[in-house]
Amino acid sequence: METRIESDSIGKMKVPMDAYYGIQTLRAFNNFHITNKSIHPELIVSLAQIKKSAAITNRDATLLDTKIANVIISACDEIISGKFHDQFIVDSIQGGAGTSTNMNANEVIANIAIEMLGGAKGNYSIVNPNDHVNMAQSTNDVFPTAGKITILKLLPKATSELSRLYNALELKSLEFDNIIKMGRTQLQDAVPIRLGQSFHAYSSMIKRDINRLITAQKEMLTLNIGATAIGTSINASPKYLDNIISSLKKVTGFNVVQAEDLIDATQNLDGFVCVSGALKTCAVNLSKMANDLRLLSSGPRTGIGEINLPSMQNGSSIMPGKINPTIPEVVSQVAFNIIGNDFTITMAAEAGQLELNAFEPVLFYNLFESIETLKNATTTFVDNCIVGITANKERCAELLNGSIGIVTALCPHIGYKRSADIAKTALKTGVPVKVIVLREGILTPEELEEILDPISMTQVTKSSIVDKRVNVDSCAV
Repeated sequence: METRIESDSIGKMKVPMDAYYGIQTLRAFNNFHITNKSIHPELIVSLAQIKKSAAITNRDATLLDTKIANVIISACDEIISGKFHDQFIVDSIQGGAGTSTNMNANEVIANIAIEMLGGAKGNYSIVNPNDHVNMAQSTNDVFPTAGKITILKLLPKATSELSRLYNALELKSLEFDNIIKMGRTQLQDAVPIRLGQSFHAYSSMIKRDINRLITAQKEMLTLNIGATAIGTSINASPKYLDNIISSLKKVTGFNVVQAEDLIDATQNLDGFVCVSGALKTCAVNLSKMANDLRLLSSGPRTGIGEINLPSMQNGSSIMPGKINPTIPEVVSQVAFNIIGNDFTITMAAEAGQLELNAFEPVLFYNLFESIETLKNATTTFVDNCIVGITANKERCAELLNGSIGIVTALCPHIGYKRSADIAKTALKTGVPVKVIVLREGILTPEELEEILDPISMTQVTKSSIVDKRVNVDSCAV
């Protein structure tokens, strides 16, 4: 393999001749074999967008030579379009607070620009990774800004899938609104509920999750770009500070703002914890729903069996015909992983010291994974489970009629003690509650029919369920 010699403050090193990365990238590649995964593609694009915005700002402030600025901008456009991503070789989890990834971007952009000007890769006298590409920047404002811009790109995709889930659940709540079943508390018979009400409760829960994520997403709009090393904006000109946000808005399309306190914004990562917390809450809710669906569909002959989940694949290599609830199972597994990621993110944010947090690489690795796996799990939940759920109306009626839970409705009319005695007799003898009440002459058939009317027992005082679909596009940042 042909190589070129590059040098840095540590010494000289051979770099592959055809590589667009340079010595600092290669050192990091050799040092960090952790996940064996390079940084997220959207983070690569976000870095290129920041470098492009900086070049525009420095050029317009007459701080960077126009010819050099323009080739840097063109090089960034190449990366933004999807080219040269294979040249970003540094591991996602790395020491150095993201400096290795920032320099990976600087070197790749510089070498693309050098070739555009007719030079050979590695001839940094033409375009320099630090002096030109990284002008008025530091890893400490570039890397967190890139992380936030990446989250602004990823989160809407997740909330869009959650919107689909919300709408699917709303449709199921309408479809099942006339099906009465026995509600359960602590896995014991409670009082009747409509199956549609159960699904409407799920949709209400998901709507809250969507709103939480949209709120958390807005925190990502506040950037520390311009802070440079520790928030004091050393080596950044006033013109750069005044205009970098405007340039970044135009390049990214996001309505970003510069933090009022750049020192605070450089050292504290609580905004990322907020996003992760909203993701964790959503994961908890998704897993709870998945648990419910597994229980309600259990059987199909010896369990509850009030609903049927779509049959997606064989469930056993030994038991013929067995179908397992694989989709709810994977949703719960994704939730477990997101909850674990949240702990890592929390500890990474807590571990910052004084003017900088060095642990953003592991924070971003886990946060990006949480967002994407939440999105993917929601997609399969909607398409391969929720929309195909059917109700076993007869089974719901059978369990309802065989339960003593309806005795609760008698309490206001005959008292708690008498109702409890009836429940005990029903449990002991197996005789239905209605039969006992009529046999003992406690109520007339007409009174009993009115009191134990399933619809009246499940009717809430406010207006009935309506189709309230949510569209998160209108809430886009």
